[in-house]
Amino acid sequence: MAGKKGQKKRFWADEEKRSICAQALAPGVSVAQVARRYSMNANLIFKWLKDPRFSPAADETQMASEDDGIFLPVEVSGPSIDHDADDAPMMTAGSTSAPLLAHRVDITLSDGRRVVIEGPTALSSVIGLVQGLMA
Repeated sequence: MAGKKGQKKRFWADEEKRSICAQALAPGVSVAQVARRYSMNANLIFKWLKDPRFSPAADETQMASEDDGIFLPVEVSGPSIDHDADDAPMMTAGSTSAPLLAHRVDITLSDGRRVVIEGPTALSSVIGLVQGLMA
């Protein structure tokens, strides 16, 4: 973004960025008002607000979004799994031909190690993995 001829690019110190972000987060004040006060583009303030170094609200928002998901403890014991890994894939209630899929599987082992499977995965494959880990 080019400025007018003869103007230099302004440098904002971290403390100034924090002060401007705090002013933009004040109740009843718009980001556009703060931007006009400092003769700057409002998009720059929005960029700073997303950066956790300058906006304490970004940390709170991120922590709140992490608390939205709930993980439930699951215990898998050997005798409760009665089928072999070579059996047909698990079926959904309404379909007889499509395997049951999960988009993300997160397994925490008793020793603290984690196994994370991203993307569509047949749950029969996950059961086979768990059986292999238990063996």
